[in-house]
Amino acid sequence: MVRTVSPQQLADLLAGWRDGDGAGYAVLAARIRLLAIDGRIPAGSRLPSERELADRLGVSRTTIGAALDELRASGYVETRRGSGSIIRIPGTHAHRHGSLGPLGPRLDFTTASAGATPGFQWAAERAVSALPSVLGGPGYELIGLPQLREALAERYTARGLPTRPTQIMVTSGAQAAITLAARVLLGRGDRAVVESPGYPHAYEALRLAGARLIPLAVDATHGWKADEAVELIRGVAPKVAYLMPDFHNPTARTMPETTRERIARAARESGSTLLIDETTGELDIDRGRRAPFAAVVPAGTSVVTIGSASKTMWGGLRVGWLRASEDVIAELAIARPHGDLGTAVLDQLIVTELLADLDAILEHRRAEHLIARDALAAALAERLPSWRMPRVDGGLAAWVHFDRPVSSQLAIGARDRGLRIPAGPWFGLDGAYERFIRIPFGPGPEAVRNAVDILAEVWADVADAPVSSETSSLSAVV
Repeated sequence: MVRTVSPQQLADLLAGWRDGDGAGYAVLAARIRLLAIDGRIPAGSRLPSERELADRLGVSRTTIGAALDELRASGYVETRRGSGSIIRIPGTHAHRHGSLGPLGPRLDFTTASAGATPGFQWAAERAVSALPSVLGGPGYELIGLPQLREALAERYTARGLPTRPTQIMVTSGAQAAITLAARVLLGRGDRAVVESPGYPHAYEALRLAGARLIPLAVDATHGWKADEAVELIRGVAPKVAYLMPDFHNPTARTMPETTRERIARAARESGSTLLIDETTGELDIDRGRRAPFAAVVPAGTSVVTIGSASKTMWGGLRVGWLRASEDVIAELAIARPHGDLGTAVLDQLIVTELLADLDAILEHRRAEHLIARDALAAALAERLPSWRMPRVDGGLAAWVHFDRPVSSQLAIGARDRGLRIPAGPWFGLDGAYERFIRIPFGPGPEAVRNAVDILAEVWADVADAPVSSETSSLSAVV
């Protein structure tokens, strides 16, 4: 079934766009192309008609037609009689993230992740040896293997958050955990507070659950403003507030403990559930380890915590988990079969093996991320000295700022040179963040230096180019 993007949906994705001075069609085409590259308009989607687009965007059908002509010429739109204009990605088969094949970019910086941890193969072999112990059962582990839930509970307890195995549900990755939690905690029309900038796939999951998203600003340098966060939660009384307090994606900021306590108190008073994403929470470089969010909040606060093996161990392990009260875990277990019937047993066994050596794994990650982070800072200082990289104490990426609102142009130009990297607006709700770009350092120092070289080449092309009126309007909301 072909998905149709409504005129209003496309106008929202193009928020801030205005007709230019004769080159408006080219800017419009470039913005739609970036939306396709980023996956914000999935390949195979049908665009609104020229008349609908012209009416919604407030431009002439000539401008819309010229933009579509340019997209057709570059292979990003295919028009069929009776089917309309369909989004395509040249050189792919609707492959959204990852390798784009022989004609696509050689460097993929769309995900903030690293390769498998040393010892992974050994752990996998141990897991295979343990496999006979579970083969007598049906293999459908709706809440997870008992031994993995016990190991996760012990980990939380050791970090300062007493936890029972009955408070853990294992999921098929963190994204599955977010989606399931959103489906259980939210109903159509419920308000959900989300960070902006923030994790775009969480936005998608919350929207699919019917939520109305309310943005909470996270500053690139200073993080959360406690007074504003408390006022927002008390003012809108959201059903859910989705937060990433440790090495936030994309800013890498960490929420101070006092701010955590104030937000939790406001959430408790407002009857809100805090959905806390800690997928990067233990990826410390030089901040120092901290207890989980739920360990420092006032009693009676409703907190559901999301964890994952992907960032610490390997992205190919599709294992995540939810920690919550037994009552919430029971609700999640009732709702889960509508989406899936459990997490791959072999993956769970591998994670169980690796958890026994997690402290050593984290120390290895800390050492490799330290080298890669410093390589990124040095490369930016050398090749792009006007760009500003805030201090990064952990996580897997830096949220880098520049003076011109050209992030979308940078992402498009980088892709043409072999680097796939999302533009700043991918991490916002309203087309903002054209003066930012997220640069992961998980791929390692050599890949980071190559990526910065490409960005420097593109910057030389776009930094002195005239800024169109529609791009200027975007910069006003950064």
